Amino acid sequence: MTDAPSAKRLERLLEVFETIPHCRELGLRVVDFEPGSGTIRLDYQERLVGNVEFGFVHGGVITTVLDTVAGLAAFSTVEEGTSVATLDLRIDYLKPATPEMPIFGFAECYKTTRHVAFARGYAHHGDSADLIANCAATFMLGSAGYTIGGEKG
Repeated sequence: MTDAPSAKRLERLLEVFETIPHCRELGLRVVDFEPGSGTIRLDYQERLVGNVEFGFVHGGVITTVLDTVAGLAAFSTVEEGTSVATLDLRIDYLKPATPEMPIFGFAECYKTTRHVAFARGYAHHGDSADLIANCAATFMLGSAGYTIGGEKG
């Protein structure tokens, strides 16, 4: 859709990511990021457990990891000022997340059109050959006049 974002814009994207209250509350951290793809990490926390008998992290947490990293990848491919909103998110849960282990989410935005960005990704514990879940996501793009910091442009 556009040329690759500048290094300054990528740095601003990462700064904004770190200020999103939901991401801060969960402790999501970017560990790798470049135009069109990225990896985030979520450390294990007992408060995120959905199955107390076995200590498995709640599936909604995995959803958040994948939606967030796919959105970050999509957002990095569009012009500054373009809004990005999840339109569809399909997740295949392949196995429970292992208790006490960090969860990594990776996604790439493989196609961006005028109105929609398409991404795919997966969650794992550090070995991308042993997946917890995978996803396909689409994001609606609009020009709401907001910059990546959320100020009205």
